[in-house]
Amino acid sequence: MAPVRYIVRDVDEAVHFYSTVLGFHLDRQFGPAMAILTRADLTLWVAGPASSAAQPMPDGRTPEPGGWNRFVLEVGDLAPLVMELRRTGIRLRSEVVKGPGGRQIVCEDPSGNPIELFQPA
Repeated sequence: MAPVRYIVRDVDEAVHFYSTVLGFHLDRQFGPAMAILTRADLTLWVAGPASSAAQPMPDGRTPEPGGWNRFVLEVGDLAPLVMELRRTGIRLRSEVVKGPGGRQIVCEDPSGNPIELFQPA
């Protein structure tokens, strides 16, 4: 399985969010530069401003958090999770959307990176 890398503003903040809010396990942390977290078969690398992944590109662009590409976490019951996210002030990009495959909502980590929470039909 290939890992997913997210650029974050603060590695400690990201580790706290992913481990306490979304149930990830911290495998390794490399100071303020980077951490590796896992949840089931997903490996997430969070890379802070001190990491090599956050350095400017040759054309001058600087990697930054955000955008709309995202990974999807399947959940058993979306409704209580959404209530808890709202209660704790986690930013949600939308209301719950229902489609033919199930229901979903997109939340953000503390750096603004999107995570789709999906409950299959």
